[in-house]
Amino acid sequence: MIVLKVGGASVGRIALPDEPCVVVHGAGPQISEQMRARGIEPRFVDGRRVTTPEVLEIVMASFAQVNAAVCAAIGDRAVGLNGAEIGLAARHVPELGLVGDPLPCAPPAIIGALAAGLVPVVSPLARGPLNVNADEMASALAVGLGAQRISFVTDVPGVFHHGELLSSIAAGNAETMVRGGEFDGGIVPKLLAAALAAKNGVEADIGCTAVVA
Repeated sequence: MIVLKVGGASVGRIALPDEPCVVVHGAGPQISEQMRARGIEPRFVDGRRVTTPEVLEIVMASFAQVNAAVCAAIGDRAVGLNGAEIGLAARHVPELGLVGDPLPCAPPAIIGALAAGLVPVVSPLARGPLNVNADEMASALAVGLGAQRISFVTDVPGVFHHGELLSSIAAGNAETMVRGGEFDGGIVPKLLAAALAAKNGVEADIGCTAVVA
């Protein structure tokens, strides 16, 4: 089984593998656009969105919109799932507002959908509800479900370091380099999520960059 994480800007580029697959999506561009339309400037800490109650309303509406678009792109086999409604758990991170660190889990709704030959399409919300970074949610599900592989579909070829596209990076090196400030922005949660998956026995790649244990 494979976990496929797609960003809000990657909806039209979904290519499902032949194996059973779980899709986790984000909605970053859509959320930021709607926030600015309401006069709210997005704020991020280490690639994670600071989420007030007003922002959470926008997040939930944007996730619903993107979830429907992803399901439409996949077709009849897709089943849309709201993470909060299917019981995804997370530790509250109060300094970021209504944000959670997801915990590894294997929700019955996802297991049942896979057993029926369907493709679960999961919005990264946790009980609360709490906003969860989609990369982190995908990794938590991959570990909890015992996935063989997790792939992060991005709008860039892979991980760049000092302008060089990396063919692979060790999980420990990725974590050390993030702590040292050698990466910033949205690649940070992707690298940390891929590193966590790799260290728990799940093959991980970000575009063409493999993250290895």
